[in-house]
Amino acid sequence: MKPARRYSIFLASLLGLLWLAPYVTNASKSDCIVYVATYKSKSAAGIYAGRFDAASGRLSGISFAAETVNPSCLATHPNGRFLYASNNYQGKGAGSVSAFAMDRKTGKLTFLNTIPTRGQDPYFLAVDKTGKAVIAVNYASGSVVLLPIKEDGSLSEVSAFIQRQGSSIDPGLQSGPHPHSLTISADNRFVLVADRGTDQVAVYRLDPLKGSLTPHEPPDVKVKPGSGPRHIDIHPNGKFVYAINELSNSVTAFDFDATKGILTEVQTVPTLPKDFTGRNLPADIHVHPSGMFLYGSNRGHDSIAVFQIDLENGALRFLQCVATQGKSPRAFGIDPTGSYLIAANQTSGNLVVFRIDRKTGGLTPTGQTVDLGTPVCIRFVEAQ
Repeated sequence: MKPARRYSIFLASLLGLLWLAPYVTNASKSDCIVYVATYKSKSAAGIYAGRFDAASGRLSGISFAAETVNPSCLATHPNGRFLYASNNYQGKGAGSVSAFAMDRKTGKLTFLNTIPTRGQDPYFLAVDKTGKAVIAVNYASGSVVLLPIKEDGSLSEVSAFIQRQGSSIDPGLQSGPHPHSLTISADNRFVLVADRGTDQVAVYRLDPLKGSLTPHEPPDVKVKPGSGPRHIDIHPNGKFVYAINELSNSVTAFDFDATKGILTEVQTVPTLPKDFTGRNLPADIHVHPSGMFLYGSNRGHDSIAVFQIDLENGALRFLQCVATQGKSPRAFGIDPTGSYLIAANQTSGNLVVFRIDRKTGGLTPTGQTVDLGTPVCIRFVEAQ
């Protein structure tokens, strides 16, 4: 083996251990509140909270925490005191974000306020790393917005609004822009938006102190036409970005130049085994806290796809697909210690707990299942 290549492998392994260190250290902080967003159904509506102990893998005490209209996504404030929910299906132009104060001892949520997003169906939102702003995407009406956060955790009116333009090759699903999710760069300078309607990952410059969001140059990177990037996540090292493509059953890996804000496609790989021929729509995607593995959900095949991440270049190697023991896993969450994954099966209405093998990334069901309406988002918060 050439010395340069040997050094590169050593450096990648060392970086892997550095990313793994906080993940191992945090293993002792195993007691979490689990918040679950549910769409309105006969058996559930709003936000629920439960307790999760990563030392034992036990999920318990799921109960109603707060009422809000069809929450599709939850995001927590960096100070651990506030939670935000995007509210969908309220009529044309009637999307909104609701703010709550969190009690991390009991999981109780106290309503603060609700602010319109000036668009329809805000499917996803995130809080910037300074805790000054919520950024949300209006899926149906195709816009990206910023809502400033006040000192008491409540929200101010939209201070930045960007109406996206464009379309792609599927006339039924891609006749216009449909931004579906976003992630924020490690240095808090950029917002990356996955747009299912235009087959683009867009890049915006973020200034949370000014409450501004502006298109970057270059403004986006295109994926293969008809891919439909839906959800997006960034590696703990800040250098790799992954988008799961809803319309092409695939994941695209990008190299991210965090200094210049430029994405470069590295690879696109399938989320399904080769022998599957049914209809499938990938949904959620998350990088493991260690940075060593990537997980993506399949609705139709009803599974979690597991990939190994090459720490040198971010490339993916498919490992397995594991059945979620339910229908339509719209979302899933990985606990902060990286020991367990909870799948939220929307159509069958159940949460299923899986143990994560820390060496291989493999998933094994623990036997725990909780029935809960129509779960569509899971967030973990360290309990007090």
